[in-house]
Amino acid sequence: MDTSAQEILNRFSKSWTETQAKYEDLINSPEFNGLIPLYLFIQKLKQAGEDKFFRLGTAMQHLIFSRSAEAELRQGQKFITLEAKHNSFVVTLKDSAKMYRQYSIKDLDDERLTGLLQILKDTVIE
Repeated sequence: MDTSAQEILNRFSKSWTETQAKYEDLINSPEFNGLIPLYLFIQKLKQAGEDKFFRLGTAMQHLIFSRSAEAELRQGQKFITLEAKHNSFVVTLKDSAKMYRQYSIKDLDDERLTGLLQILKDTVIE
């Protein structure tokens, strides 16, 4: 593996560690109990090695998956947001200008979420 590829993997891994730490802090407050399933989902995906394929981040109460080598997304770059709602989650595949798919799901093991992650995984790291 060349140096630049390893650097991208290191950035991806660091983003997961930082995001997981943010969620750990949040879920210690009762008003953020709804984020516990997202925290557990992060752990599950990290254990499965998905931290090698995505940068992870947050924006307010959204969990964000991207293939960006940098923390910022470029214009037109696709990403997935996952938002905890009362007893459900809203998962969205979009870029800066267009929403491609959006689902309301009850379970983070929903095949539609898995499918969107696979679509994103198949995009080029930018």
